Amino acid sequence: MDYKDRYKLAKEAYASLGINTDEAIEKMKVIPVSLHCWQGDDVTGFDHDGPLTGGIQTTGNYPGKARTPEELMQDMDQALRLMPGKKKLNLHASYAIFEQGEFADRDQLEPKHFAKWVSFAKERDMGIDFNPTFFSHDRVKDGLTLSSPDEETRKFWIAHGRACIRISEYFAKETGIPCVMNIWTGDGYKDIPADRLGPRMRYKDSIEQILAEPFDKKLVKPCVESKVFGIGVESYTAGSAEFTLSFAASHKGCLPLMDNGHYHPTEMVSDKIPALLCFYPEIALHITRPVRWDSDHVVLYDDETREMAKEIVRNDALGRVHMALDYFDAGINRVCAWVVGFRSWQKALLNALCTPNAMLKELQDTNQMTKLMMVQEEIKTYPFGEVWAEYCRQCNVPAGMEWFDEMTKYEEEILSKRGK
Repeated sequence: MDYKDRYKLAKEAYASLGINTDEAIEKMKVIPVSLHCWQGDDVTGFDHDGPLTGGIQTTGNYPGKARTPEELMQDMDQALRLMPGKKKLNLHASYAIFEQGEFADRDQLEPKHFAKWVSFAKERDMGIDFNPTFFSHDRVKDGLTLSSPDEETRKFWIAHGRACIRISEYFAKETGIPCVMNIWTGDGYKDIPADRLGPRMRYKDSIEQILAEPFDKKLVKPCVESKVFGIGVESYTAGSAEFTLSFAASHKGCLPLMDNGHYHPTEMVSDKIPALLCFYPEIALHITRPVRWDSDHVVLYDDETREMAKEIVRNDALGRVHMALDYFDAGINRVCAWVVGFRSWQKALLNALCTPNAMLKELQDTNQMTKLMMVQEEIKTYPFGEVWAEYCRQCNVPAGMEWFDEMTKYEEEILSKRGK
């Protein structure tokens, strides 16, 4: 039996549930997912030589880290060749590319410093999302940026945020695709603070000043992202979930962004997605895999990843949720990490499109809970792998583990020859 026969049988199995797998595959081809540049170089960027700071940490020392823009783009190209579906590029401001002898500090960044990224994206038919970089810089004072009591420090970072608004609009105009611009800081305190309100009021005012920069709201979609804690800020973060959700709710056009690693380990973002969809026209996600804490492990096709995708699909929210990957693992082949994570999220979305959501909802609404449980369990062993394989074939990427053979060759010929 060849792959065509296997897919035909899978298609018939899903048709018995009312699912058209051909339609699911066609939908998948146009769902954009943003690929984060910072997996390729351990969140180092190109505008500083100092360590990674801001409550985050990369661990591992696997050979082959990208050291230049050219190497990072080369690695990203290799990863893109092994991923099905539509992609966007997700950049941090610290990935500005300067010409020989040129430098601009973060408050002085201009669109021209990202022109090479625009060319890269346009040649690959990709939009660009953007993140101001409020970490790994000597103007982070006492661990604070937008919430700092030092006005000069705060003004510097506000200016950086406003510059990023202008750059985001440039990205959108050049690519013809709206730019999601995410504001996140690691501002907080290691131990119990004496003042919890003051930093948050300064943070609120700072974001408002950033968003006061004129921009086309159809082109730039600003977000605010929360975090429960970070390394060195274990007791208090200014940008808590309550703060960011309230800010987005009270500032028209600003979206809440949930990172599923930025909550207590017992909290599930899959449950939060439909809660937010009750109130927000659009929301944004950073998709990662927390292990006990926000350790940004490579996304896997695990229970919570599948549940997040199901909530987006079953609530007809594919056009309302802006999806981006966000993790960084330096302990394994970095390019493989991109590929595994992206393919895992794609599998989760396709699986959600192959789930009989209308049937399951009807069973719940008519209180047929025993049958609901039974169907949910039985469809777990339906031949989804054949649908995934067909999707990959139609996207001209390897369907199974053969993609790893290509990566092994790339590591031998390219990555292993790079210095540290």
